[in-house]
Amino acid sequence: MAAATTTTNLSGSGDLQTPTLESEQADLLQRISEHGGYAYVRMASLAASGDFRAAEAARELAWEQLHSGPWHSVLPVWRDAYSMACIHVAKFHHKSGEFKEALRVLDLGLIMGGSLLRRDLDSGIEQISQALANSATDVELSGGRLVGEEFNLAEALQVLPKGSLSSRTVMRRTGLSLEGFLCDYLLSGFPVVISDCMAHWPARTRWNDIDYLQRVAGDRTVPVEDSDAANCMKMVLILLILVDILQQVGKNYLCSEWKQELITFSQFLERIHSTQLTSAGPTYLAQHQLFDQACMNYSCLGGSYWIITIRELRKDILIPDYCFAGGGELRSLNAWFGPAGTVTPLHHDPHHNILAQVVGRKYVRLYPASISEELYPHAESMLSNSSQVDLDCIDEKQFPKALDMEFLDCILEEGEMLYIPPKWWHYVRSLTTSFSVSFWWSESPSSPLS
Repeated sequence: MAAATTTTNLSGSGDLQTPTLESEQADLLQRISEHGGYAYVRMASLAASGDFRAAEAARELAWEQLHSGPWHSVLPVWRDAYSMACIHVAKFHHKSGEFKEALRVLDLGLIMGGSLLRRDLDSGIEQISQALANSATDVELSGGRLVGEEFNLAEALQVLPKGSLSSRTVMRRTGLSLEGFLCDYLLSGFPVVISDCMAHWPARTRWNDIDYLQRVAGDRTVPVEDSDAANCMKMVLILLILVDILQQVGKNYLCSEWKQELITFSQFLERIHSTQLTSAGPTYLAQHQLFDQACMNYSCLGGSYWIITIRELRKDILIPDYCFAGGGELRSLNAWFGPAGTVTPLHHDPHHNILAQVVGRKYVRLYPASISEELYPHAESMLSNSSQVDLDCIDEKQFPKALDMEFLDCILEEGEMLYIPPKWWHYVRSLTTSFSVSFWWSESPSSPLS
């Protein structure tokens, strides 16, 4: 059996680098005082002077403010206050050689905190990750894979929506040229599956290697969700690794049965690999920056955001040239990771989208924008790009038009990309454990597409 690495606690060398904390701290504390946070300011000031218990107390005070009401009503200054307290606490753990605990606290700062001290959180995570790598010792490799070669199409068809793969399938093109993509699909606004276009991505092999994922991301803290409502629409997990957002898509935030917990990515991998599901059902990586990450000025299906960067994984993927066809500008890049049965309910997005299937298989169903009204979009503005129709169990009396709508569909195989034009409705179901990346881009104002 080959050897991998594990880590031990060593004394931290030097302090965590905080590029903006010193310059922003006085102004931030002043703003916290203006909002009545006098106790926090006292504790944070003591923490900056080297008092660990005060740092923990400041973090607890900020945590209470974050949970004092609906997330959208939390003042941004308290999110920044939580980030600052996390940095102070992490500094003490780092100095004591408690690298994993320091990393956990910084991840909590990313998940729950604001944007003001983001550079400090990123810098600390990078520094601690390097320290963990430097303190590694050899252990046995498991040799495990996320997804094997076995796949039963007949079994897959049993769980797909009625009529799947019996109508028109999405056209497949092998090695599609940039010119061909622009002329035949982008300009016409029509979907296409592109094969033989990702063989050069390191992610194609690395992301199916459990040992690799454990090594580069295993100690990171992530939010996960599970549901104890059997008929509650499943939530697609999203792990965003480029534009640094973790974004929730779907209608599942309307379901009260969803529960959240924070675990390490390593623990999440163990759940995925062992298929030991909770009594409630599947567990998914979740984002939970709670419905309105203000600093991002971004919304999707009424979803929410949290901020996390796993730079090693980002290095394993390449932005397809197709995203720059017609002078396009990349808007976001998201990685999606979850077990078989993960579902993204029917919705549409505002940008051009290439969904790259890195590991596993997905079923995708597409409806053109021209029949939007027949798909019963929600009337609420925040949900207007989500359909009320549950394709897995269509209510024929409530949504009669949805039964006869023509659609395109496909099974997206490993190493394939699917182009989804703006406003095209799509439903996605993971047929196996799945790791995908989606690229959103918009055309330039001078583009012929505009």
